[in-house]
Amino acid sequence: MDSHRIGTIVSADLTVPEAGPLRDFYTDVIGWTVEEWDMEGYSDYFLKTADGADYVGGICHRRGANASLPPVWLVYINVADVAVSAQRCTALGGKVLVHNDQFAVIEDPAGSILAITHVDS
Repeated sequence: MDSHRIGTIVSADLTVPEAGPLRDFYTDVIGWTVEEWDMEGYSDYFLKTADGADYVGGICHRRGANASLPPVWLVYINVADVAVSAQRCTALGGKVLVHNDQFAVIEDPAGSILAITHVDS
């Protein structure tokens, strides 16, 4: 994955009960290429540009750490520290919907949802 500065979009991921059919749908509609990601018993999918050079997102099964994610295109933003940003979210009137070691899904005071993560720059 490319380097990301704090505050930049890292990914846009879609999490659904069955990722395979939507992987095929979006590769046909948009022209993305796909790289499988072994999840020990099933595969999630990295989405890449048509030439395969750049990572743009993912389509994931709604299992494991992703079990409670909504079936929407969820944008992930790079933050310096996920735990600190999650605490700031609640202190400022937002909600933390999902929080683990890798990411948090937050809801702002207006009800908009987005994910935060940390990727080393």
